Amino acid sequence: MRRERDGARVSAALKALGTAARGKANLMPFIFDAVKAYASVGELCAVLRGEFGTFKEPVAL
Repeated sequence: MRRERDGARVSAALKALGTAARGKANLMPFIFDAVKAYASVGELCAVLRGEFGTFKEPVAL
């Protein structure tokens, strides 16, 4: 799938998602655009992880 998709379109969609994640925009339209460009779930998660970090549940003893 990655060989057949438009890499520039995927990159642009992921960049737009990252930019939107830095603001207060609704992220769903940006996620849909990235999915329609055939971005993988891993690529989407990497962008969002880069902006928001990874949740670590507090340890309570």
